[in-house]
Amino acid sequence: MVRPGKEAPMTNNPEALRSPGTTGARRDHRLRDGVDALGFPLIPLTLRKTRRIVVLRKADNSIREERAGPPRLALICAASPDVLPSTTGGSVMSRIRGSFVSSLDGGLRRAVHPGGLLALALGLWLGAAQAQETRIIYPGSMAVTGFSGTIIPNFDPPDSEKEGLPPGVDPVDETFIDPTRATLRVFDVSHLGGPASGQLVNTPPPFEVTAEQIGQVFGVTYDDGVRDGVPSGIPNLYAGATSLHGIRIVTPDADDDGRPERQRRGAAGATFMDGQFGTENGGGPGTVWKIDGITGQVSKFADIDTNSGPGIGNLTFDATHREFFASDLDTGLIHRIDAEGRLIDSFDHGVAGRPTHGLAPVADDGSVMDIQGAAFDSEDPDSWGYTQDERRVWGVSYHGGRLYYSVGEKSEIWSVGIARDGSFAGDPRWELMVRADKDYAVTDIAFDNSGFMYLAQRGPVENRYDYSQFADSGKGEVIRYFRENPDDPETESVWVEVPQEYAVGFPQGNRQSAGGLDLQYGYDADGNLDSSVCTQTLVNTGDKLRDNPSLAEQLAAGGPLAVHGVQITPKELVKPANVPPFGSWFVDFDGYFEDPEVEGHVGDVAVWHPCEGRAGYYEEIPGGYLPPFYPPDFPPPGNLPPCLDVDDVQYYCTPSGLEADLYLHDHAGFGGDSIKVQSRTPGVGVTSSQSHAPGKPYTIDITGHYPGDTVDVGLCFYRKSDKDKGGYYPCCKMTLPLRTPAASCER
Repeated sequence: MVRPGKEAPMTNNPEALRSPGTTGARRDHRLRDGVDALGFPLIPLTLRKTRRIVVLRKADNSIREERAGPPRLALICAASPDVLPSTTGGSVMSRIRGSFVSSLDGGLRRAVHPGGLLALALGLWLGAAQAQETRIIYPGSMAVTGFSGTIIPNFDPPDSEKEGLPPGVDPVDETFIDPTRATLRVFDVSHLGGPASGQLVNTPPPFEVTAEQIGQVFGVTYDDGVRDGVPSGIPNLYAGATSLHGIRIVTPDADDDGRPERQRRGAAGATFMDGQFGTENGGGPGTVWKIDGITGQVSKFADIDTNSGPGIGNLTFDATHREFFASDLDTGLIHRIDAEGRLIDSFDHGVAGRPTHGLAPVADDGSVMDIQGAAFDSEDPDSWGYTQDERRVWGVSYHGGRLYYSVGEKSEIWSVGIARDGSFAGDPRWELMVRADKDYAVTDIAFDNSGFMYLAQRGPVENRYDYSQFADSGKGEVIRYFRENPDDPETESVWVEVPQEYAVGFPQGNRQSAGGLDLQYGYDADGNLDSSVCTQTLVNTGDKLRDNPSLAEQLAAGGPLAVHGVQITPKELVKPANVPPFGSWFVDFDGYFEDPEVEGHVGDVAVWHPCEGRAGYYEEIPGGYLPPFYPPDFPPPGNLPPCLDVDDVQYYCTPSGLEADLYLHDHAGFGGDSIKVQSRTPGVGVTSSQSHAPGKPYTIDITGHYPGDTVDVGLCFYRKSDKDKGGYYPCCKMTLPLRTPAASCER
């Protein structure tokens, strides 16, 4: 649907406000600059190698832990604060830092006008902020999954009269999943300690969820933080059971050593090993777990009870309809789950999707994981009951009114529409065949607000009996696609044929992807979180991220080499840039650096990055144009008028999608002649042309939205002459809600 001209707009915009009013950007209040929340200095502490974790369970299943562990750098307070830490395992994160207030955009702003009404309001606001500190998830929080580690029960002399293993016993046969260690950690990465130089980042101690609570998990996602119908600004976190970190089975203790017997093959009476699927809390291979973002309470959210053992591929949340989608590696179905954890219905790609692209339908063959049968082999994933490769759905991601998903080892990307009532629309669409060096499964998909689609590969499933390897690591890629503009009729897909690739890790080839990725806010030059940019940074999981003997001397200054965890990279640094990735930061999953040979021990990553903005007022500009400082959500007294009005918005369909023409009114006499735009709605892309003709409307392009939805557009109105001088320049910022036409511009 292409417009012949601009004389016939689709519709005007009934939701464009003349004065958007005041909205306060939510601030991120974290530990920064080597001091704690109340200004006390932080001391780096090296913990002893022997790990000890005591888990104290409260009535609501939230946790309080006393822990020691393998060598890691932690940050502790040098003096006890007046406000006690949360008992959920998170660190104290106060909103007060001496005479400064830490803002969500990563900077520090000194409060002015210390007397009078503003001082009183500031004091009240700070007091209220202190009272709201019980939470484990903040904007920018990064949740990472991974294998919890191993232990030989009753091995240490204090725990056993036998004082170790008898002669001739293979220690591997007596090594089990350690259920007391974490399989999910939530990291504070708001302050990375300096510019990126390929270094390991020492974060504050993360919030942790242990294997005995949720078992081994891979996929993670957040909800929208709506509680009892009211937005709270604090989401809950969800994690899906997995076989991607191996399958371990045992039979009852037969040699009276206090330990069950490990089994390589299926055997009568076999059960899953403790710590495999969170059986303590009633979990199984089809369980989706919920971690409350405020209290840290762990509960079983949903259960796909037909899953026999392969587990869940990945999860995604649809905020428009408040529902979840989970891919089932056992049957190949994509399950739709409501906000209360009830399974509603499912979509069968093998039967309903494949024929729309000229492929023969493939129904599930009914194979299951039978750990008591002789055919089961713990080291052979082909015996685990996975559905056929042609219908096996791995990654899932809701974006722009459609559910995108990946299929098979030779991965294809498909999508299916989500109808107004949240149901599957029945319009599956082939998107592209992934072009990568290896035919590896795409286990995670993410979209930024510029229209890029990001994909992470994970190597084929392995399961070494000695726990050393869970995936064939070292060749997995992280790539991104974007739509052809205009669409090339000679190509089968509407996406570009050749994706852009990122350098992941320092080993030769820079392809250490472990299969997880997400987008994060931006970071400033000093490594501080900058939430004014919604999706400026790529985070992805990987193995051996800093391990390259030829660069060992150069890498040594940045910390240990055996880092299995997350790489943090500005998203514009696609290859050949950032090779090797000295333009990235790195975070280790468990703080243990003596396991350089393990593979596949890290899983997925998800970031809580809500897009919010301040509307209608001059932005604070260093060196000039400085309005008074106002606390978040505190309205200005009225002496600072909105700097911009929107008179009208008209829409048109173009070959590239939806176009919106903005008619702006500079009633405050700011004198702007240019705009920059940014999407404040996750999953939606908004761009603007680089030049503007006087007297003409300002044109922006919108992609990835659902027709009829409201898209929040962050708009910066400025003078080009100010920008051309370099450095900081005045910018009038506002957030504009645009209700898009119900008609679709897609072909």
